[in-house]
Formats: sequence, structure tokens, C-alpha cells
Amino acid sequence: MNNREFGNKGEDLACDYLVKNGYEIVARNVHFSKFCEIDIIAKFRDKFIFVEVKTRKNNSFGSPLEAVTKTKFNNIKTGVFSYVKEKHIKKFQIDVIGITIFPELKIEHLKNISC
Repeated sequence: MNNREFGNKGEDLACDYLVKNGYEIVARNVHFSKFCEIDIIAKFRDKFIFVEVKTRKNNSFGSPLEAVTKTKFNNIKTGVFSYVKEKHIKKFQIDVIGITIFPELKIEHLKNISC
């Protein structure tokens, strides 16, 4: 399994997790530039949720959540602000889901993050 396939598997797990928790998946892998791709756009109640997903096989090189750097977050914000302006969305937030596969499946969901 290459890195892209592994990342897609993590996004599938994140979507399953979100749906089980009452979210509606609106879109996946929305590209804004070579620097910005929103992994998942979901809706929860009356709010749009923009989700960055990071998946790791294990925590040998740190938590998947640590992979969302300030630069990465700023790129995500640029894409989100573009999307909400274009779609006239009033209520939204940015979340991060970190997934670790081994030694056991672990899903961490950070809601409404800011840097």
C-alpha cells in the first residue's frame, strides 16, 4: 500500500467515524491550490466542518496530530475561507482527526482548532 492509498484509508475511517457521530459528509478532497486540499467537508447540525485527517501506522515519529503545523493550518484556513466565501457559508469550523493504526486503532478528534 503506497502513501496515497494509506491516506485514503485513513480518510475512509474518519468518514465512518464522523457519520457514526451524526455528521453528514458533503465532499472529500477539495483542492484549492497546490498547497491546499480539504480532506473532508462535513455538516453537523447547521454548521459546516472542514476536517484535516492525518493517519500514521504508529506513534514512532510522533502523534498524527503533531503533523498539522502552523504552515499547514494556514494553508487549510486559506482554502476554507475561499470555500465559505464562494458558498456564502456563515457557520463553520476547522477540525483535525488523527488516526493511529497500530498497536490498535485510535481516532482522536480535535474540534474547532485554531493556531
